[in-house]
This record gives sequence, structure tokens and C-alpha cells, in this order.
Amino acid sequence: MTSTDAPSAISTVPAPAPPVLAEVVRSGFTEGHHRGSLVLLAADGSVERAIGDPAAPVFPRSSNKPMQAAAILRAGLDLSGERLALAAASHSGEPFHLDLVRKMLAEHGLSTADLRTPPDLPLDPVEAEAYLGCGNVRERITMNCSGKHAAMLAVCVRNGWDTATYLAPDHPLQQLVGQVVAEAAGEPVAALGTDGCGAPLMAIGLTGLARAFRSFVLAEPGSAERRVADAMRAHPEYVAGTRRPDTWLMREVPGTLSKMGAEAVQAVALADGRALAFKIDDGATRALGPVLARALALLGVDAPVVARIGRSPLLGGAAEVGQIRATF
Repeated sequence: MTSTDAPSAISTVPAPAPPVLAEVVRSGFTEGHHRGSLVLLAADGSVERAIGDPAAPVFPRSSNKPMQAAAILRAGLDLSGERLALAAASHSGEPFHLDLVRKMLAEHGLSTADLRTPPDLPLDPVEAEAYLGCGNVRERITMNCSGKHAAMLAVCVRNGWDTATYLAPDHPLQQLVGQVVAEAAGEPVAALGTDGCGAPLMAIGLTGLARAFRSFVLAEPGSAERRVADAMRAHPEYVAGTRRPDTWLMREVPGTLSKMGAEAVQAVALADGRALAFKIDDGATRALGPVLARALALLGVDAPVVARIGRSPLLGGAAEVGQIRATF
């Protein structure tokens, strides 16, 4: 074998690990870390602080729901109040959520059989336990995205679009959703995937996600974006539930728009345009509260709800022996 026949050595340099955003401390011993990326925007929209790589595309998961709801409005469905908030919801599966989903479907000649959400239990553990205790089984309506899906089906009926294929990426509604996401984020959609509920999912950077939320709270009154933001802020219990941090934050800090997403994504915009977005790399939702509370404090939010959101105790023998805490 000549030198020209020898296989060339390939040098691979592993990508650097994202920075630690939170640590797990049990009995005074740090037993684990949660890494990720985060961005804070000042009121003028400039980047005030960046940790990790907030420009890298991520799937925002349900943090994209305000943009999906705005697309539904742009497509011509006249929603407002609790109905519009539920269209942007990851609801807890409480009775008032399920009742309104049924009403929204019936108002357009639809039923729960038309939903293409996967059968699931209520998202809230308290509601799931009560639901199972009554002898119920997983249903499409109890999946946390059923409000969004009801609104998507309703706008299809309104426009004469096919309801059987409303989740197809080439469906007119999903094409419009992609346009709204890109416009709000100020950047092109980097990748297309399928969300847990079956809907198309658009990837953008965390900085773009924070810009999108900022654009919704600062949008002109009467615009689709502002209508979604106003409905979510006026009816946060329909966006989340009675025992959820998004509800607490929107209730207790006036003008705040907040929406979590699966795999530990969170986006928030304050009334004056300050905004944040982050993702915990390993998808651990237990780190969401401590990281969100610290990010809000860095943005200057001084309210009792911040401490409430940030509490993430660790238990040992049913007693509190530690906590998950932010490291930045």
C-alpha cells in the first residue's frame, strides 16, 4: 500500500456542551446539572444577555401556539375572549377547558371525533388522578392541545378547507402558520417537524422566539397578534390552568404574556417589550421554574409570584432536603 492509499485521519471536535443553567442540590451535595441556552431582550428589542447559543434553531413546541392562534385569526375565524385564549392553550384538562372545547366544536358542526389529537390524560396531575378515579380513559379531547385543534378545525369549516387533512404541512392553514411564525420571529423557519399533538412544528432560534412574543405585546390594537396577546393575558386560566406558572405570571404581573412548551421551552414578554426565551437542553421541566424566576429577576420583575415560580424543592423521605436552583 502506498502512502496515497492510506486512509486519511479525520479529526472530529465535539461540539461544546451548553452552559449550566440550573443545578440539582440534595442534602448540600450537587448531584446534577441542567444545561441550556437563554436570551433576554431589553425593552428596545436589543439583546441584553445571551447564555449559550440562543440563535441556534430549536423546536419551541407549544411556545409557538400564540403564532398558530394568530394564523387562525388571519384565516378569518372570529375568536375572542376565552375561546381565543383556549386556541393558544396547553390546557390542564380541567372541566371548564373541556366544556369550552366541546362548545367550540359544536358551534361549527364538529364533534370530538373530528379532533386529530392523540388520546391522552389531562396534563395536570391532579386532574389526571381525578379523571382516572371516575373511570375515564384517555381521549382526544383531554389532550392539552385540543383547544388549538378545535380552533383549527373551525377555521377549516369557515373557509371550506378539508378538515380531515388539517394537520398536513401543505394544508393552507399550516402554510399560513409557517408564514406567521417567520414574520413574528424575524427569521426564516429553519426546520419542520411534527409536534406531540400531530401539528406541524416550526423551528426558530430562541432570540427569534423572544422577538415573536415581544411583537405580540407591542402589536397594534385590533391586529391578530395583539388580539391573541390580549385574550391570553385576560384569560390565562384558559391558556394553562389553575395550578400552572403561566397562569400565575399572567395574572400577577399585568401585561405579561407567557407560554411554556414541551421539552422545557419557555417564552415571556413584558408589557414594555422586555422579553425572554430559553430551552433546557435535556428537556427537564423541573428546571423551568428556577430558570424562569431567575430570568424574570434579571429583567427587573419584582413580584411575589417570581419566588413562587422559582421554588423547586427536592424531597427525601417526604421531607424537603434540597432544591433545583438557577446558576446564572
